[in-house]
Amino acid sequence: MRVVSGIKPTGNLHLGNYLGAIKQWVGMQADVEAAGGESMYFIADLHALTEWSEPAAITDSTFEVSAAMIASGIDPTRSILFNQARVPAHSELAWLLNNVARVGWLNRMTQFKDKAGKNREGASVGLYDYPVLMAADVLLYRATHVPVGEDQKQHLELARDIATKFNLDYKTDLLLEPEPLISKAAPRIMSLRDATQKMSKSNPSDAARINLVDDDDAIAQKFRKAKTDPEPMGASWESLKDRPEAKNLVTIFAALADRTPDDVVAEYAGQGFGSFKPALADLAVAKLGPIRDEMVRLIADKGSVDAELRKGAERAASLAAPLLRDVQRAMGLRVG
Repeated sequence: MRVVSGIKPTGNLHLGNYLGAIKQWVGMQADVEAAGGESMYFIADLHALTEWSEPAAITDSTFEVSAAMIASGIDPTRSILFNQARVPAHSELAWLLNNVARVGWLNRMTQFKDKAGKNREGASVGLYDYPVLMAADVLLYRATHVPVGEDQKQHLELARDIATKFNLDYKTDLLLEPEPLISKAAPRIMSLRDATQKMSKSNPSDAARINLVDDDDAIAQKFRKAKTDPEPMGASWESLKDRPEAKNLVTIFAALADRTPDDVVAEYAGQGFGSFKPALADLAVAKLGPIRDEMVRLIADKGSVDAELRKGAERAASLAAPLLRDVQRAMGLRVG
């Protein structure tokens, strides 16, 4: 079993990033290790180039995401942690797979349509083609499982289609078709000011999100001021289905406490959110405070973080090299 997944280096990491991805990966790390498998997590800095960003911002965000992952529990001695650009085989395999993937397949990718919007003709080729790089990211390591959210399942299906076509075209079994690993516990965290919208760094209101670098007072204040309705807690999780703000706060509490939403609702049933929100604030401070402190320490010590990424990249490159060479040879290229 080999689990492979990546995260784009975006600044201002928030609670949604932590609960929706990083915390899940920490749990998977332990599970995969117990099963005798291997976990690989990378910072997808090549994917960050598909839309314009200041070069310095990409560099800083790469360190920030790496620090957050290590501070949260991703152990570079137990998992392979690296930044994508340090392993050129990702780019090399992506070019080879571009000649296997079909234009019609990419035209069906809904995320390109969403991200490009009305300016499709002005979007970069990288934004259009990045699902092929995503396929290369996992096929390169013969990943057996890939943690994905619902919005990424289409891209994993593309990776499987590319692997199938490559193997048929070149009469080989080199490329493994990875299975999706969708954690039912991975919550969808919404804005603290409008629970119909995802928690996002792009929201102009800083009160809408909990940043991983927020101090204890800021975390507590944001939760105490989080929007909710005037009704008390319902009698069951199901009773909150039409109350997005209440549902969001319970979701966050449950995810931080490693409890089920039903269990949380049962404890606070009938109580007002005036008492629930301070309890949530205290829980968040207790859980996020140590992560923030270690993350801030690591961000200030870029040398040690960079050393871990470099070591991880060396391990990843050694795993990637044989597969890339075999794919090149299968396609008739004279290498080595």
